[in-house]
Amino acid sequence: MNFDLAEFYADWGIILPECFLFLWALVILAWATGTRDEKPGGAAMFATATIIGALITMIWVAFTHDGAAFGGTFVFDRMAVVFKEIVLGAVILTAISSIGTVGRLRAHRGEYYGMILLSAVGMMLMVSSTELLTLYVSIELSTIALFALAAYHKTNRKSAEAGLKYVIIGGISSAILLYGVALLYGLTGTTDLAAIRTAVLNMYTAAGTFPPAMTLAMIFVVAGFGFKLALAPFHMWAPDVYEGAPTPITAYLSVASKAAALAAFIRVFFVGLESAQTVWIQAIAALAALGMIVGNVTAIAQTNIKRMLAYSSVAQIGYVLVGAVALDTWGATAMAFYMLAYLFANMGAFICVIAFSDRTGSDEIAHYDGLAQRSPVLAAFFALFLLSLTGIPPTAGFLAKYYVFLSAINAGYMWLVIIGLLTSVIALYYYATVIRRMYFPSEAPSGSVPLSRSLAIALTLSAAGVLFFGIFPGPFVAFVQNAARMLLAQP
Repeated sequence: MNFDLAEFYADWGIILPECFLFLWALVILAWATGTRDEKPGGAAMFATATIIGALITMIWVAFTHDGAAFGGTFVFDRMAVVFKEIVLGAVILTAISSIGTVGRLRAHRGEYYGMILLSAVGMMLMVSSTELLTLYVSIELSTIALFALAAYHKTNRKSAEAGLKYVIIGGISSAILLYGVALLYGLTGTTDLAAIRTAVLNMYTAAGTFPPAMTLAMIFVVAGFGFKLALAPFHMWAPDVYEGAPTPITAYLSVASKAAALAAFIRVFFVGLESAQTVWIQAIAALAALGMIVGNVTAIAQTNIKRMLAYSSVAQIGYVLVGAVALDTWGATAMAFYMLAYLFANMGAFICVIAFSDRTGSDEIAHYDGLAQRSPVLAAFFALFLLSLTGIPPTAGFLAKYYVFLSAINAGYMWLVIIGLLTSVIALYYYATVIRRMYFPSEAPSGSVPLSRSLAIALTLSAAGVLFFGIFPGPFVAFVQNAARMLLAQP
């Protein structure tokens, strides 16, 4: 049997970035086994290797040609490029901000970075999956590594608790999603998203309605994605996991896993289940409203900064899903841009938390009193990121909310936009409370909060992203619009 190089590259050439990142993760893991954990600078060496691997993959992804592989179960299109770059951007910021945290570990420094890359491989596969079982396996690949990372501080009770809760809830959510997939397969006879769309349309054309089993399948699929996205009321795991996990992993989990899950959500619902929108779109609108309300209202009562940002992330995913109700090119574009803005703002906010906690050992909001006098640069960075999460111009967060609200208005969901605007005012209250504490302390502050070189670099990159995409969003928006148009035009 002759070896066909062209056919080989047609399949494996498209997935080479993922293969490279996987092999790079194995290299780091192998390197870790032969490196003494107490070696000075070990954390920085592993972080540098992780960053190099992620950067090479980012460049590779940017120049990989469009195409499909493995019978159409894996696709590399422009929408995949957008979300893979977001995931890899989160990897780079996490690696940079983890140097201090990992440097304090007594062992398993290299494994920490290796598992970050392995989880990123799973997320990149999620982004490109166009078949439900492939998507499910990709989700499991990413989450198994995240389970271990959440409990990486083995001697810390909160970290162990975070890992245990994440494992339990993650297992339940995977079972729920898989059951929804099984129902869809039973109804349509396929797990391919394009074939599901055709089968669902034919089902509705023949009967004029959908069977009850379709509604049940939608409930399970929506619930499964709700757990992965930490969308209310499926968010019960997020506050405890975010608080207990190492803060760099919390930041990574809050951005990268949500970006990958959102990309999968767009493919499943905008493509595979587009014909069944009458079954699920009102449920998504209701869950988006619930997320904005529950996340923002609950965040007000938090005294721990990581728990506050956890509930803030519940609200943020509610804002993202406001764009889903449009179910068109602009809606998908708004959701993708929101995740880009969220990458820089949320990662930046958590990096500020890392810098403060490393110096003070506290995550209590009350201890941020007078931070502007103790570390003016850190306070300015933190204020910028909080304002972006609120949606204040000229940050990227302002345009992100503007785009999702505009898409909902065009789709006739004015009531959802009103809820979004009102809850944004609530968000401004608790974000501004932190800013007020930093700049207007109740008592004289004491002790400086210096920034390490690695954290200063990560904060500068995050701030640059927040401001650049807030002022010059045009090229990215045009690229994503074209990507969304191509995705929704698929037969």
